[in-house]
Amino acid sequence: MDKCFQCEKGDTIKENTNCPFCGKPGKKVNLKTLKSLLKVSLRRIFPSESYFFCETENCTIVYYNSSGDVFKTEDVKVPVYQKESENPFVPVCYCFNHTLGEILFMVKEKREREIIDDINTGIKLNQCACDLRNPQGSCCLGNIYKIMKKSLKNS
Repeated sequence: MDKCFQCEKGDTIKENTNCPFCGKPGKKVNLKTLKSLLKVSLRRIFPSESYFFCETENCTIVYYNSSGDVFKTEDVKVPVYQKESENPFVPVCYCFNHTLGEILFMVKEKREREIIDDINTGIKLNQCACDLRNPQGSCCLGNIYKIMKKSLKNS
């Protein structure tokens, strides 16, 4: 699977803790992801804390730490794909603006490779900023491949 260099580093972090609302394990995210995507005062972010991303769809918490601090969907500047995975207008690729609806359309038209090629071209040109623009703090390609696989299976 393709991954950008910046995001690959974030994916190697293995520390997890559970979301205080849904109880499912979250993925550790870098502080710079929170700093770039939160609408709230950055004084609410503590550099000594580890923060985690909750990908559970029916959970309103996006980021949390082990001290009980939480940031919900309304605290984030962009819609979060994992929280709105049925919304055709939600971005899945935050760097190159590929939405769920576009991805599903391209799969239906048998043109899904165009999206993958576009993202890979951006990665090669060092134009991606997944760690700053994607709420999960890492590359979108895994999400895109899952959407494509599910769509192809259902067609």
